[in-house]
Amino acid sequence: MTGRLGRPRGSPPRQPTGRDPGLLARRSRSARSVAGQVFALMAFIVVLLITAAALALVFQERYGTQRDARHRSLAAAEAFAHAPGLPAALKSPDPTAVLQPLAEAARQAAGVDFIAVMTPDGLRYTDSRPDLIGQRATGDLSRAAAGHSFTEVYTGSPSDAVRAVVPVRDASGKVVGLVGTGIEVATVSDTVAAQLPLLLGAAAGALLLGTGGAALVSRRLRRQTRGLGEADMARMNEHHEAVLHAVREGVLIISDDQRLLLANDEARRLLNLPPDAEQRHVSELGLDARTTSLLVSGRVATDEVHLAGDRLLAVNVRPTKPYGGHPSGSVMTLRDTTELAALSGRAEVARERLQLLYDAGVRIGTTLDVVRTAEELSEVAVPRFADFVTVELLEPVLKGEEPPSRAAGTYTEMRRAAMGGVRTDQPLQPVGDIIRFVVPTAPMAAALDAGHAVLAPDLNAAMGWRAQDEAGTRQALEYGLHSLISVPLQARGVVLGMANFWRAADTPEAFEEEDLSFAEELGTRAAVSIDNARRYTREHATAVALQRSLLPRVLPDQTAVDVAFRYLPAKAGVGGDWFDVIPLAGARVALVVGDVVGHGVHAAATMGRLRTAVHNFSSLDMPPDELLGHLDELIHRIDQNESAGAGDPSEGAGEAAGVTGATCLYALYDPVSGVCAMASAGHPGPALVRPDGSVEFLQLPTGLPLGVGGMPFEAMELRLPESSRLVLFTDGLLEDRDRDFDTGLGLLAETLSHPGRSPEQACADVLAALLFPAPSDDIALLIADTRRLEADRIAEWEVPPDPAAVSRVRNAGSAQLAAWGLGDIAFTAELILSELVTNAIRYGNAPIRVRMLRDRSLICEVSDGSSTSPHLRYAATTDEGGRGLFLVAQYAERWGTRYTQRGKVIWAELPLTGGPEPTLPEPDLAALEDLAW
Repeated sequence: MTGRLGRPRGSPPRQPTGRDPGLLARRSRSARSVAGQVFALMAFIVVLLITAAALALVFQERYGTQRDARHRSLAAAEAFAHAPGLPAALKSPDPTAVLQPLAEAARQAAGVDFIAVMTPDGLRYTDSRPDLIGQRATGDLSRAAAGHSFTEVYTGSPSDAVRAVVPVRDASGKVVGLVGTGIEVATVSDTVAAQLPLLLGAAAGALLLGTGGAALVSRRLRRQTRGLGEADMARMNEHHEAVLHAVREGVLIISDDQRLLLANDEARRLLNLPPDAEQRHVSELGLDARTTSLLVSGRVATDEVHLAGDRLLAVNVRPTKPYGGHPSGSVMTLRDTTELAALSGRAEVARERLQLLYDAGVRIGTTLDVVRTAEELSEVAVPRFADFVTVELLEPVLKGEEPPSRAAGTYTEMRRAAMGGVRTDQPLQPVGDIIRFVVPTAPMAAALDAGHAVLAPDLNAAMGWRAQDEAGTRQALEYGLHSLISVPLQARGVVLGMANFWRAADTPEAFEEEDLSFAEELGTRAAVSIDNARRYTREHATAVALQRSLLPRVLPDQTAVDVAFRYLPAKAGVGGDWFDVIPLAGARVALVVGDVVGHGVHAAATMGRLRTAVHNFSSLDMPPDELLGHLDELIHRIDQNESAGAGDPSEGAGEAAGVTGATCLYALYDPVSGVCAMASAGHPGPALVRPDGSVEFLQLPTGLPLGVGGMPFEAMELRLPESSRLVLFTDGLLEDRDRDFDTGLGLLAETLSHPGRSPEQACADVLAALLFPAPSDDIALLIADTRRLEADRIAEWEVPPDPAAVSRVRNAGSAQLAAWGLGDIAFTAELILSELVTNAIRYGNAPIRVRMLRDRSLICEVSDGSSTSPHLRYAATTDEGGRGLFLVAQYAERWGTRYTQRGKVIWAELPLTGGPEPTLPEPDLAALEDLAW
C-alpha cells in the first residue's frame, strides 16, 4: 500500500538533494571557530522555525479538512432527510428495498463515505456496507431522536469517521427516522497527506534559503575572525592586551595620514603622551623633533637611538600591510636603553672573562711540559686580562719532583719559568733568573703567605714591592707598570709557584677587587695543569731512565756489519721500542728491532723482558722463525701467569699487565755466505739499500704480534749483495698524527737513496728528514752495513768417515794456521780439531765437513749429518773415554752446537793470541783420537 507521497509506508524518508557535502565537511571542520558556531546556531534556528511552520500547516490543513467533512456530511444528511417521500418510504413494508438504492445514489453524489437511514432507535435500513443493514448503529443518537441534528468525530465500530445525524419528521413533525452520513477519518488523512508534498517542498526550499543565508553570514564572519574559535579570540584579546599594555616595550600604530591610531601604556609612559593622544597628528604629540621627523617620513628604522626627555630610546619602525582596503601605515616600537647602556659594559666584560676561562681550559696544559704549561698561561692572559704576565716555579717542580710542603718553610726563592707581554722590551727579569721574595709586605710574599691572590692597584703606593728591589722597581714604574695581581699557584694544597699579572700604560685602568676572583680561577686552572705536567715529567724521567738502562749502551764488537743506531723516547710518554745487535757463532750476527704497545714504565719493563728473552733464545742458535715461536710461547705463558696473579685478591696484585701486542723483527746475517734470514712478528720489514743506492722495502711473511695468536711464523732467506745496507726501524719513525705510514715510507726511501754515507751519517740524515717536532711514539732506528768475510780467511775440508783422516785434518789445519800467522795457538787448535773431528766420525753421519774462520777469533766448526748433540760431563778414572769434550771446553774460549736442516755444527772459538794455558797435563794428540766423548 502506498501513501499520497508515492513511497511505501514505513520506509525511511529520502535524503534531501542539492546540498554540497564538501561544504558540510568544511563546516564540521570549522565547528569550533566563531563562524562555525554562528552558522550552527543560525542553521538550528532556521530548521526549528521551518519545522514549526510545517507542523502548523499540517495541523491547520487537518483541522480544515475535518471541518469540511462535517459540513459536507451535515449537508448530505439534511438533504436526504428532507427529501420528499422519505417519511412514506420509512412506513412502507420494506423500507430497505425502497431506500437502499436511493441512499447509495445520494452517497455517491454527495461524495461521502456512507449514508445510513435508521429508525429512531438506530436500527439501520440502509448503509454503504450491506452487511451492516439490520444492525443497530453504535454511538449516542439520542439528540437526533429528540429532533436535533448534530455532527461529531466518531470513534468506534465499524470505522472512525466524521459523521452527521439528522432526524426525519413526518407531516405532523414527529421523528420517524434518522439519516446518518459521514466521511471516514482515513479519508480525511488521505486528503491531508495529499497536501504534504507541497508543504514539504515549501519547507525544503525555506530550509535551503535559510541555511544558505546562514552560510553567507558565517563565511563573512569567518573572513573577519580568520577562522578563530571563541577561546582563540579570547586568548588573542588577552595577548593583545598583554602586548600593548603589559610588556615593557612601547608600541605606536600610525595611520597613513600620520595620525596616532593606538598607543600602549609603555609608549605613553616613555613619550609622556596626553590622554587624548589617539587620532592626533604625530606633530601634535610633543615628541622630539628627530622622532617626529622619523614618523612623518615613514622610513624603516632599526634600533635607532632617540632622545625622550632624559631617556635613551631604541626605536624600530616598520610599515604595516594594507588590509580591508585601508592603506599602509607604520608601527613603531620603543625600548628604554638607559639602564641597558650602563649594564652592557659589565655584561661584555663578564662575557669576555667567561670566554677567557674557556680558552684557558682548552689551551693550558696541552703538552704535559711544565715550562710550556707556564708559557701557555702567559699566552692566554695577554693581552685580554693583563699587559704582562710572569710565572715563577719552584726548582723541584721544574725537575718533576714533589714540591716542598708549607711546613718546610716559606717559599722565598723561585725560578722564572715563563714571561709574556704586549711588548718585548719590558723591564722585568728574564726567564731563567732566580726571583726572591724577601720583603713580607710585597704583594708576592703576601700572596704566598695568605694562600690567595693579593691586589696592588697602585704600584707607586706599594712600598713593600718597591723595597724588594729599588732599582728594578724604579725602572718598572718609569716603564709604565702601574697595577699588579699576585696569585700563588696551588694544587692539592701545595704551592707550585707564583703568577703575576701586570698592567702598564697600554691599559690605563687599574686592576679592581672584582678582578681578584678571576685571577685566582685562572691561576687554579694553570696550577692543576702544571701539577699534572710535573707528575708526568717525573714519570717520564723514570721511564726514560729505565728504558735507556735496558737498551744497549755500547754495541758489541763484530765483523759482519758496521752498525749505527738512534733511540728517541716519545715526548708524550716513553714507549717500548728496542733494538739489539747480537754476535753469534760462526761470525754471524743477529739484528733485532721491536715495539711494545703502550707507554710508560710498564712498557719499558716489558721491553727489557723481551730483549732478555731474545738474547737467551739467540744463544741457542735458533732460526728466526723458531726463535719468534719460542718468544711468542714465552709471552703467552707470562700473560697467563700475570693474569692469574692479578685475579687473586689475596696476593694484592693490581690489574694484569700483560705483554700482548709486542712486535719484533729478527734478522740473522751470515758474512761467510752473505745470506740473511729474517722473520717478523707483526713488525714492518726492513729497508734494503743496494750498493747503487736503490731502496727496497722487503715484504716479509708478516706474522701476528707476539702473544696474540700462537700461529707459526715463517722465515725468508735473501742473499745480500756485497756492501748492502739493512735499515731496521719502528713505526714511530714513519707515522704520526699528521703523516701516515705510506708517506713516511716514501720519505725514508728518498733519504736512504743517497750512497756514500756512513751509517752514522745516514742515521742523522734520516732523523733530520723524518723526525717530528714532538713525536708521539718512540723511535728506534738501526742501520747496518753488511760485510763479507774474505775468501782467504776461510778454510774448508771434506772429511771421509775414516779415523785415519783425523791426522790429515789436523796437519792441514796446522798448515793453515801457520799461513795465517797463528802458530802460537796451533797446538790448541789442533787439539780441538782432533776432538771435534773424532767425535763426528765416531758418532755422526756423513757428510762431515771442517771449516776454520779467521775473524776476531779463530772459529773451528765441524758439521755432520747427525742431530745428536754431545754433552759435557766428568769422566771417571776407570772410564776409557769421555774426556774429549771436557778438554775442548777447557781450551776453547767458547763452544757450542747449532742445528741445521741436515744435521748439526759443533763449533769452538779461540783467541787469536795465545793466552794463559789451562792447568791441565799436556795431552798426546795421537792418543786423543782414541778418546770417546
